[in-house]
Amino acid sequence: MHHPNVSVSVVICAYTEDRWESAAAAVESVLLQSHRPLEVLLVVDHNPALLRRLTERHSGSDAVSVLANAEGPGLSGGRNTGVRAARGEVVAFLDDDAVAEPDWLRWFADGYADAEVMGVGGLTLPVWASGRRPGWYPEEFDWVHGATYRGMPTGRARVRNVLGGNASFRRSAMLSTGGFDAAIGRGADSGAGGARRPLGGEETELCIRIQQADPGAVFLFDDRSVIHHQVPCSRETFGYFRSRCWAEGLSKALVAGSVGAVDGLATERRYVTRTLPSGIGRGLGRAARGDLGGLGCAAAITVGGLVTAGGYALGTLRRRRPR
Repeated sequence: MHHPNVSVSVVICAYTEDRWESAAAAVESVLLQSHRPLEVLLVVDHNPALLRRLTERHSGSDAVSVLANAEGPGLSGGRNTGVRAARGEVVAFLDDDAVAEPDWLRWFADGYADAEVMGVGGLTLPVWASGRRPGWYPEEFDWVHGATYRGMPTGRARVRNVLGGNASFRRSAMLSTGGFDAAIGRGADSGAGGARRPLGGEETELCIRIQQADPGAVFLFDDRSVIHHQVPCSRETFGYFRSRCWAEGLSKALVAGSVGAVDGLATERRYVTRTLPSGIGRGLGRAARGDLGGLGCAAAITVGGLVTAGGYALGTLRRRRPR
């Protein structure tokens, strides 16, 4: 049963003018929802020129508000700024390079019929810039570019955490636990030359923190809440795949340090012991039938798993080292 009385604010974080057209498409997809959003909040991450342009573009709109990130640079600060400004009972997040299908918010709102539900996430499908998935690219690693990956549940199911690019939370739960931890998310860690490392994991850490504060809290995944997320050519490369796996390992160490390894790694243990071995088997099976892409997939799963584990090990060592 659909619950039209649940008010939903949608937060879209933007940081670069390179995604001008994509961000416009994202906003448009939200305004065309079957469950109308209470408001759309466009949060600009420390980019005055983009802030000016977006403010001009939406100056006559009652539905869209443009805000500057009031916290430090990065996605967590932008999202927290949006949450504080939001008026909806539920806050949904959409990336600025994704578009939502018309019933996206409808199924989110439906999930909050139960008062114990604190967050609902949806299905994110990759849109490959080259037109198709590279033959070597394993579906088990679609989290690398923010999409739903093989090994996640189907239908509507309880999960430990939702994935940030296609997610919603009860605003009260976010405010009472302090929102996203800026020390964990994207923009939190700068590599050589100040370049941002693609760290993530802040939504995992937030979900676990909400559950630790309220053991009755429930998180749902609903594959009827669908968005389409762009994967640019630069993210279809093995180099990006490897760097993202390394960053994920570092992020997981930060999450485990924040909320404890038992909660912080429960889902990952199942992924490593079940999902990855079956993916390697599937890849080798494809190779045996003459599809050499299967060999590439099996190799990518092996390398991705090892690189992520290496990042986790280094992150754990760093955390334990006395200051």
